[in-house]
Amino acid sequence: MRELPEIAKLREKTEFVIALVGNPNVGKSTLFNRLTGMGVLTANYPGMTVNFNVGETSLGDHRIGIIDLPGTYALGAVSQDQQVARKGILEVSPDMVVVILDATNLSRNLYLLLQILDLEAPVMAALNLVDEAERNGLFTDVEQLSEILGIPVVPTVATRGDGIDELINTALEEVKGERSHVTLPFYYATDIEEQVRRISRKISRVHLELPIHITPRALALLLLEQDREFLELLESQEEARALLKLVDDAREKILETHGNDAAVIIARERYGIAGSIVAAVQQVRERVKPSWGERLWEYTTSTRTGIPLLLGILALLLFILFFAGNNLSNLLTDLWNSLAAGHLERAITYAFGDNFFSTGLIWGVVYGIEAILSVAIPYVLIFYVILALLEDSGYLNSVAFLTDRTMHRLGLHGRAIIPLISAAGCNVPAIMGTRVLSTRRERIISGVLIVLVPCSARTAVIIGGVARFSGWGWALLLYLIIFILIAVVGLIMNKVMPGDSPGLVMEVFPFRRPSWLTMLKKTWVRLRDFVFVATPIMLVGSFLLGMLYASGWLQYLEKPLRPVTEFWLGLPAVAGLALIFAFLRKELALQLLLVFAAASLAHGATVEGINQLLTSQQIFVFALVNAIYIPCASTFAVLVMELGWKKSLQISLFTVLLALLVGGLVHLILVIF
Repeated sequence: MRELPEIAKLREKTEFVIALVGNPNVGKSTLFNRLTGMGVLTANYPGMTVNFNVGETSLGDHRIGIIDLPGTYALGAVSQDQQVARKGILEVSPDMVVVILDATNLSRNLYLLLQILDLEAPVMAALNLVDEAERNGLFTDVEQLSEILGIPVVPTVATRGDGIDELINTALEEVKGERSHVTLPFYYATDIEEQVRRISRKISRVHLELPIHITPRALALLLLEQDREFLELLESQEEARALLKLVDDAREKILETHGNDAAVIIARERYGIAGSIVAAVQQVRERVKPSWGERLWEYTTSTRTGIPLLLGILALLLFILFFAGNNLSNLLTDLWNSLAAGHLERAITYAFGDNFFSTGLIWGVVYGIEAILSVAIPYVLIFYVILALLEDSGYLNSVAFLTDRTMHRLGLHGRAIIPLISAAGCNVPAIMGTRVLSTRRERIISGVLIVLVPCSARTAVIIGGVARFSGWGWALLLYLIIFILIAVVGLIMNKVMPGDSPGLVMEVFPFRRPSWLTMLKKTWVRLRDFVFVATPIMLVGSFLLGMLYASGWLQYLEKPLRPVTEFWLGLPAVAGLALIFAFLRKELALQLLLVFAAASLAHGATVEGINQLLTSQQIFVFALVNAIYIPCASTFAVLVMELGWKKSLQISLFTVLLALLVGGLVHLILVIF
């Protein structure tokens, strides 16, 4: 099997590779960020869009590779997060697998650990959230838990960094001890174990062509559980026919004895073993008074208090975005204009003369950078800081619980709520997150609604453009229209598309005090990626627009757009060109208009300059169309991977028609009233 390039590079640079696995809410990502800092790569398995993170850490003279596998509750082949997590264990074959356990819900988390023990991989455990568990009156005997499981268990508090050094030290000691696999500390029912032994002996005697190494017992259990991936690998092999017949006979005997399928019985056994272990190692003592996090969770998930809090937080978010972003924007543009812009413009004119090429360079470099500093960076930076705070505190999870009943009516059930919420940061990972949903119906509905959610780039346009240049009332009205559109589209799709979706299944945990260091690292990584991608596109777009303007070609390109932009939307034709360029990045639309205003009206990218090009009402219509129409190029590419070309083109065409329809109607209403 050919190793993934990211993993191959990691092995070249490090001595050992450790994989982290656990459910999405157990603090695994926080632990990974604590270990690796900012030098993180994101990778995907071929044919899958659920990603995992790769980073490095050091301990003394040792360089250690860290793989953060997707958050999952189990290792079946039901969804891609489970498949990628299992591939990360079986195919990557790390030197040590660290399972992150939630001390507040140990029984639920032990199921995943027992599955990994069944795979006979080198494994140990980090018992995280021990501080919260003790506040809830749950005290775990870590030494006894380690003794029962037969593996090291290290208590940790990832948000504070407690126990992380001990965890890595213990992992290295285990790896250096050359412990190839653990001795299973548990067995299933006698008849189950008898069938597992029979199948294991048969596996040992036949030659099977498998792309990975897996022990006979582990493969026997997977076949009894009717694991789709391994069954497909064996069905075409002549040597495996007798083996698969033996597995079918074993499943029939288990069904006769227990009255249920083998997969159900094995899962039930695991849960039973997990419950017995918890009963032996955890004690419930007098519970301390509810923590601030638990009380806050109750307030934010109750309909009576949660909805007003949600509205208040959204209003506060917009307030901070506008005032902090506006001040930062003014600061950055003032510094740019006073320190660099004039000198750079004169240098370009001196070097290339006064012609259409130098005009394009001035538009691209001088005005392009000014537009980035005035719109993209200030508002996106502040948005990412706020988003990291909401994520790491746990508030997004409480919003998911609060809105679950309402979202059911939109066809968004269960885990689909989280991607929809995270789309406010970026539509791309939100679309990728829909792959863990169980039905194509959910993925299609989620995909359509996600592309309508204003991401950070569109928020920069709305706050940096509409609120700043037209006023707060227009910005709030724009958000209201988008919210109504999302609700209406969701209701219609839920009625039109056949089928239903499962309910919400999530871990419930109280609010946590976020780590500012982790938040800043996360913000930096997001902003760095944003700037590295957006800046070249913005500079090239401004350069091309400048050359088209200086050469006179701009008016020829504007002509075909005038029936739509001028007549139907009531906008200058150049706004249509800005919208076309914005397919690359949504925030480009406003930035290009700022560039056009700065150059053609002899103003800086200021309120006066943009307001001579567009009225307040036109800015509102322009931003509304930009917020709704066609997904950006990155989102479109991910839609193609998730849903295929046909569905992606249909979704894109739908958003274009919806944007033109709504934009035109709003323009007519504004003209009339």
